Amino acid sequence: MALPPIFSVSLNYSWLTSGRWRERFTGPDAFLPKSVTSLKATTRSTLGRDLIAGITVGLVALPLALAFAISSGVSPASGIACAVVAGFLISALGGSRCQVGGPTGAFVVVVSGIVGVHGIDGLFMCTMMAGVILAVMGLTGLGTAVKYIPRPVVIGFTNGIAVLIASTQIKEFFGLPIEKVPGEFLARMQVVGAAFPRLDPITTGVSIAALLLIIAIMRWLPRVPGAVVALFAGTAIAAVFNLGVATVGSRYGALPAGLPPFKLPQFRPELILTLLSPALTVAMLGAIESLLSAVVADRMSGDRHNPNVELFAQGLANIASPLVGGLPATGAIARTATNIRAGAASPIAGMTHSVVLLVILLVAAPLAAKIPLAVLAAILLTVAYGMGEWREIPGILRLGAADTVVWAITFALTVFADLTVAVEAGMILAALLFISRVSSTTTVSAVSDDYLSHGEEHSLLHNPLPEGVAVYRIHGPFLFGSTDKLETVEENFASLPPVVVLRLRNMTAIDGTGMHAIERLADRLHGSGRHLLICGMRNQPEWFIRRSGFAKHIGEANITPHLRGAVQRSQEILDDLSDEHDRDER
Repeated sequence: MALPPIFSVSLNYSWLTSGRWRERFTGPDAFLPKSVTSLKATTRSTLGRDLIAGITVGLVALPLALAFAISSGVSPASGIACAVVAGFLISALGGSRCQVGGPTGAFVVVVSGIVGVHGIDGLFMCTMMAGVILAVMGLTGLGTAVKYIPRPVVIGFTNGIAVLIASTQIKEFFGLPIEKVPGEFLARMQVVGAAFPRLDPITTGVSIAALLLIIAIMRWLPRVPGAVVALFAGTAIAAVFNLGVATVGSRYGALPAGLPPFKLPQFRPELILTLLSPALTVAMLGAIESLLSAVVADRMSGDRHNPNVELFAQGLANIASPLVGGLPATGAIARTATNIRAGAASPIAGMTHSVVLLVILLVAAPLAAKIPLAVLAAILLTVAYGMGEWREIPGILRLGAADTVVWAITFALTVFADLTVAVEAGMILAALLFISRVSSTTTVSAVSDDYLSHGEEHSLLHNPLPEGVAVYRIHGPFLFGSTDKLETVEENFASLPPVVVLRLRNMTAIDGTGMHAIERLADRLHGSGRHLLICGMRNQPEWFIRRSGFAKHIGEANITPHLRGAVQRSQEILDDLSDEHDRDER
């Protein structure tokens, strides 16, 4: 019996000389946006689904655009303008089929800090600088560079941003009489604590009711946008019963009706060097969040995004947004997921969402001014909780002291210092950890008879595979920056047999990012009715995989010490599947 092909996930540089890398930049679809490449698949049915999804997401994006702008310390109109202009460009020119862009919570802390120091013109200049950086990253093929940020760092500053966003909403949630909320976390919490005894009971009641309504809808009616329901219900109740709570209009004035005005921001050359660091932070956050959102969209829609096209579109969107007074923009995970659940099939849905917001701005701007700030605070609290990735923390803590320290330092610096310092420190620690893990796996030993005989357990020549089994091997350290190599398995997903074996004999090291990639593959295989086995782990990978609790994803029986055990286990699974098939036929 012929052996099935053995696929390799190798960490070598053969791709540099193969010419395949040129296809990314010179192929026929290398820099075509998804709005163009998906045209041939557009039908009357998919167009109808896109329009419905776009209307749904447009309604969801309205309160978020207002809330993010207010939390950032700028006019609510800036949030709407960003969602209209940047959101349209991200969908029209981006490399993801269902990505929805606009203002997001990740930028709230950075934007408020820039506005506080350099004013609104400083923010616009910083946003355009970040846009240029993103566009250059896309054009030069650096869209894949974001993968070099380890997962503990990403989770650390995501957790930190969520905490900061939640802390900025306490004032509006409880109606606290605070004239100006401090920018620093500790000072903010001190001021909030001093003012808390004077909370407004009516505002607090509206906030709690809106929050409970959103949670209830998320729990029992997940397909219904809870933020939209809370927005309309809270606005109607506050207006009908004249509750006297603070609204968008009472605090910031009426939203300007009509198209966002075009205006060139004031260019201040003396701020270029000063704003370079925050511009890099905005660009990095935009790249990370947009590409994470695109990955989520790929999993939900079965598509595969082009990271370089996506970053180029993000860059153009951030250059254009300040021209209409808008905020920095990026891909929004929650809105993208809502878009796909609502039936989106192409970028037309994302473009429709921007048109819907524009229609609201043209027709219903006076009504938007009546939205209570307490309702927006409740919506942002749910956003902060949703973006926090809190369920990832136990998994990071299980990975050992080193990954835990990287996460904890990144989280603490995000909350108590700033994002730039947090990410820089996290990356330095992760780089040192990378060097330590790679160097610790280097060994020198004599080749003995015992070594040769022991190697027979791992040899494909001595352990022929049964029909219905595919083996993939990971060769080298499987750390952050290399986990995309696992896409070799997913590229052939539809043709995979019932049993897939990951042979880890030559995988010298693994970290939290690599572990997360294998867990994701295991869950996807399990969801399709297939089985994943891993075999032949070395010392560091075995310790790491055991500690992470990976067995719960595939079962303890599917983790074997060598290929011989994997072959035996594969045969057992195939025999069970055959017996089930025979019973079903009878």
